[in-house]
Amino acid sequence: MEPIYLDHAATTPMHPDVIKEMNHAMENTFGNPSSVHFFGRNARKKLDEARRVAASSIGANEKEITFTSGGTEADNMALLGVAFSNKRKGNHIITTEIEHHATLHTIQYLEKQGFQVTYLPVNESGQVMVEDVQKALTDETILVTIMMVNNETGAIQPIKQIGELLQDHQAYFHTDAVQAYGLLSINVQQLGVDLLTTSAHKINGPKGVGFLYIKQGTKFEALHHGGEQERKRRPGTENITAIIGFKKAIELAGTERTERVKKYQSLKQLFLNSLQENSVDFSVNSSIEIIPTIINISFPGTNVEALLMNLDLEGIAASSGSACTAGSVEASHVLSAMFGRGNEKTLNSIRFSFGIANDEQQIKMAANRVATIVKRLRK
Repeated sequence: MEPIYLDHAATTPMHPDVIKEMNHAMENTFGNPSSVHFFGRNARKKLDEARRVAASSIGANEKEITFTSGGTEADNMALLGVAFSNKRKGNHIITTEIEHHATLHTIQYLEKQGFQVTYLPVNESGQVMVEDVQKALTDETILVTIMMVNNETGAIQPIKQIGELLQDHQAYFHTDAVQAYGLLSINVQQLGVDLLTTSAHKINGPKGVGFLYIKQGTKFEALHHGGEQERKRRPGTENITAIIGFKKAIELAGTERTERVKKYQSLKQLFLNSLQENSVDFSVNSSIEIIPTIINISFPGTNVEALLMNLDLEGIAASSGSACTAGSVEASHVLSAMFGRGNEKTLNSIRFSFGIANDEQQIKMAANRVATIVKRLRK
């Protein structure tokens, strides 16, 4: 039985060209970029090139890019760094109920440190309302953090409109763009964000590397202390090999974005059409525009634990939501925010996510297997 990977929102397979680039780097770029000799200067050159590519991909200045170990560290740095350095201006933070746990758990930590937090609701399509952000703002608000694309539903949030709302407010605006980066056109100037988070392994790059955009002039307190690396924001010898791989992944995502978006949207529609052809009762858990890679589907009369177990037995890799909660049978906090706690959709929904590991034949095969499983579980 051919295994089929439909969990690209959790992580993506590395692009062959990224692997080649990293293998070459491991063999030839082993110097410490802080060293002044030839080997160090060669590594520094590669690091600077990667930083320029990362900055260009979001319309930023290279001085505004800090490489991190991934999205979670970048979220922590952004939220803690801004909150602690601006607490004299106020202690109020605004976020949403559907954020990734990298954000929610960091915010909960800040609550324990005395910060006041407003958790905004979302509608049944999983989108926050700009009016709710406006109503929640106070003179004490120093930080607003709202993800660009939800990792469970793929719902796109109104980041530009929120950025415009905050233009004349003291609050800094952070967005976790991990699921959006590489698929949506992102320009930090146009969006009006002060901080933005990405991760390489979501765009067919290596795990263990990402970057945080910090707008010049943002009052920010470093969480780590050591050397001078990353403009003292994130000291420690940079992971040059991973950063070089990330650079290649960014370049590929940029040049292939239109083609990829078209392919993934087509695969997603084929998957839905195939389920319908198999007479499967289901509903999609969002009625607004979502990114082409993700679809979150409710299967009435089933439960997520049995679904995931049977999908795995049939060779299909999918998820009940965030990979960080894999193994947990608790109701999705995202779907609970959308439909209310206790709603059956919170316990019978599966996230399927598409990417470079898929083709049309696989998608049809996967849909047929899903249909068989769902019908069996309903008997």
